[in-house]
Amino acid sequence: MKILCIGRNYADHARELSNPVPAEPVVFLKPDSALLRNNDPFFIPDFAKAFHHEVEIVVRINRLGKNIEEQFAHRYYDEIGLGIDFTARDLQEKLRQKGLPWEKSKAFDNSAVISKFVHKDRYVDLNNLNFHLEVNDEVRQKGNTSDMLFSIDRIIANVSKYFMLKIGDLIYTGTPAGVGPVKTGDRLKGFIEDDLFFDFMVK
Repeated sequence: MKILCIGRNYADHARELSNPVPAEPVVFLKPDSALLRNNDPFFIPDFAKAFHHEVEIVVRINRLGKNIEEQFAHRYYDEIGLGIDFTARDLQEKLRQKGLPWEKSKAFDNSAVISKFVHKDRYVDLNNLNFHLEVNDEVRQKGNTSDMLFSIDRIIANVSKYFMLKIGDLIYTGTPAGVGPVKTGDRLKGFIEDDLFFDFMVK
């Protein structure tokens, strides 16, 4: 399986990092070794100084697909979850300044927190879905999928032009504003609507 991540999919987040608002989805990949499951703790690596949380709605692909039309994209997933795209922010800035790829700052081991999954029919409207991240019981990030620049179905249609989608592939759909650093001892809890999806420690 592969992990497809969408960057700058919320205008307010793009602005907070002084990035231009994209005309089409910004896509990067993570390997399966990036996954952090089952509320396992996130151990802060030693190769950077600032590791930021980015909470995101995640969809899991359930059938093979290529060049999918947006009107049919809903057929290619039936479960959603919540994840965190951990980013080594200081390292990312160094790489960007040199015009180099982001992978060292985005795709490192355990950088992709993934929650449990639930059937998408649990929620009435996936294009109007509230989610948020709490750090030490304080809300740090709060988003609604209605604010996405590119909807879930549009993302699937776009990325399937370039990548064959396979069963089990994950798509991290982008993060709202409010990203920030984590430190040892922090407790991170993620919610979709009022449902708790993950709860883990930073060590």
